[in-house]
Amino acid sequence: MECTVSWTGATGTRSGMGFIAETGSGHILAMDGAPDEKNPSNGGQNLAPRPMEALLAGTGGCTAYDVVLILKRGRHDVRGCSVKLSAERADTEPKVFTAINMHFTVTGKGVPATAVERAIAMSHEKYCSASIMLGKTAQITTSFDIVEG
Repeated sequence: MECTVSWTGATGTRSGMGFIAETGSGHILAMDGAPDEKNPSNGGQNLAPRPMEALLAGTGGCTAYDVVLILKRGRHDVRGCSVKLSAERADTEPKVFTAINMHFTVTGKGVPATAVERAIAMSHEKYCSASIMLGKTAQITTSFDIVEG
């Protein structure tokens, strides 16, 4: 897997702390820093997600992918899945994630709670590289709701 991240600030773009990532699969992801009122040249313009937000979003995508795939492989009639992630970071550098809560909402017809619980556990114990990696610094908790539909 490869990714090239390039700073766009030196090219005269609006944000002095913007970055463009080009993934090995050929996709583009824009990132930007938060504005810095004390030193505007060191800040971004809030034009795109922060890099740590992109990391959190990628983790959510990784685990949601696993949960859907595990439920589908179990022949459950899953019709939707979302995960809301709430994270806390350390107060001092490096400001790693220290706590992450993932709340899943699974929509489907007759999907048993035990199957959802098992899919989430399998994702976090075996398949989701991102959450397993972040679990080295953050306490990860999960919860879920099932919506019939």
